[in-house]
Amino acid sequence: MGNTDSVVVQKRLARFRPEDRPLVEGVFDRLQDGAGGPSGTPRKAPAGKTLTLQMLQSSMASLVPDSMVRRLYQCMCSIDHGLAAPTTSGKPSTSAASGVVREQLVIFLADTLRGTAEERAPLVMAMSQHGAGSASAVTCEQVAEDLISAVIQILVHRGRLQGWKPEQMGDVSLGVKLFAEQICSELKPSDQGECDVSCLEDWIFRVSQVSLYLEMLVAEGLNLSLSGRPAPTLLPPCRETPWKELRCLLDIPTLMFLAPQLPDSYNAPWRLVFSTRLHGESFTRMVAGLTKRGPTLLLIKDTKGHVFGGFASHAWEVKPQFQGDSRCFLFTVFPRLRVYTATGYNQHYMYLNQNQQTMPNGLGMGGQHSYFGLWLDSDFGRGHSRARPKCTTYGSPQLSGEEDFFLDSVEVWAVGKPPEPEEGEAGEGKKSILDVDPEVQAMMEITGKTLHSQGLREPEEDQEQ
Repeated sequence: MGNTDSVVVQKRLARFRPEDRPLVEGVFDRLQDGAGGPSGTPRKAPAGKTLTLQMLQSSMASLVPDSMVRRLYQCMCSIDHGLAAPTTSGKPSTSAASGVVREQLVIFLADTLRGTAEERAPLVMAMSQHGAGSASAVTCEQVAEDLISAVIQILVHRGRLQGWKPEQMGDVSLGVKLFAEQICSELKPSDQGECDVSCLEDWIFRVSQVSLYLEMLVAEGLNLSLSGRPAPTLLPPCRETPWKELRCLLDIPTLMFLAPQLPDSYNAPWRLVFSTRLHGESFTRMVAGLTKRGPTLLLIKDTKGHVFGGFASHAWEVKPQFQGDSRCFLFTVFPRLRVYTATGYNQHYMYLNQNQQTMPNGLGMGGQHSYFGLWLDSDFGRGHSRARPKCTTYGSPQLSGEEDFFLDSVEVWAVGKPPEPEEGEAGEGKKSILDVDPEVQAMMEITGKTLHSQGLREPEEDQEQ
């Protein structure tokens, strides 16, 4: 032990590019020395030299919560370097008190950063044990919470929040619990009701966040910068948002969950275009924020505390017909974090109407008139979510606390590239006839004509802050 000349370790190192292999091998010496930067060519450690929990804590404490550092250490100890794989029981192959040898660390790095779901499953099993003991049940939800918390802490420490302000947003700790529950809802126990390695393997294969976050945790936590692997961008950029006046309905974990649900091409900065906290409770003002903005994300909080909403793949239009396409979806944030995508049953994706006498006036997504999966009435202040048993368009359950709900607050985020102005459409800076010719406005007022457009026109500077 104590060197990396074995065939087992060399096969693991072969997964990395030649220029990265010295860095991978050098992690062991760097952790032993307590150095903070990348290592050069590795030194050969004396026989019996090992890595202790205290060394790992000393190196990672500033970036990663201690609970996760301990889980990573358990994981390293679980690796049987003689068999070139973690033990399937997740139990340490050597006493945790004796430390981690160089070969164990290299195998750990190779399997977490370049491994398959089959190789990562025993590692997650080891991370899920209670201390260094041999608990039979796997507490994956707690592991997921620690993993998500560690990734968020890395984003904060590395300055990768992309313009978002956690202190002006929702409760991160609650968001972490909800996100962890959502991820673990995809974990299917065995027929015996237990979670074994094969269950974890299937889970890691299907739920991409597990591998993505594990890779980020290990690479960032151990300051291992590999070529060809830029740090993942987990949050969309946020621009033009008046944070000083805002208390956002979103939180960082919810953003990490919702952003990947959007189509890949929608990578424009997110921009807040309407908020009841900033713009008041006005349906007309909300419509002004929605239309001509491209794809948008609508967030609603009802008076029962439920938070939910919908993604509109197209720019909204005020008209008495359904619009949108199958990329639209509904979602819940609290009390559960879930997304509900199109079922294909019908094409009732989006609906927005105002000032009509014969058709419903308001905003709807999914279902049908008077029975929407999500509906906001044009009177504002109230809406409904009717789904018995499920919304036909999205397969969603009732999103709100009660079927007919009252609004607490609403936000609209523009999340894609705004559409190009159509030919003949008033471009930016083009004025209404009411602005160009004040005499026309005066004549209309004298003759008793109602200036309908005045109620629809909103100052642009309120939106672009």
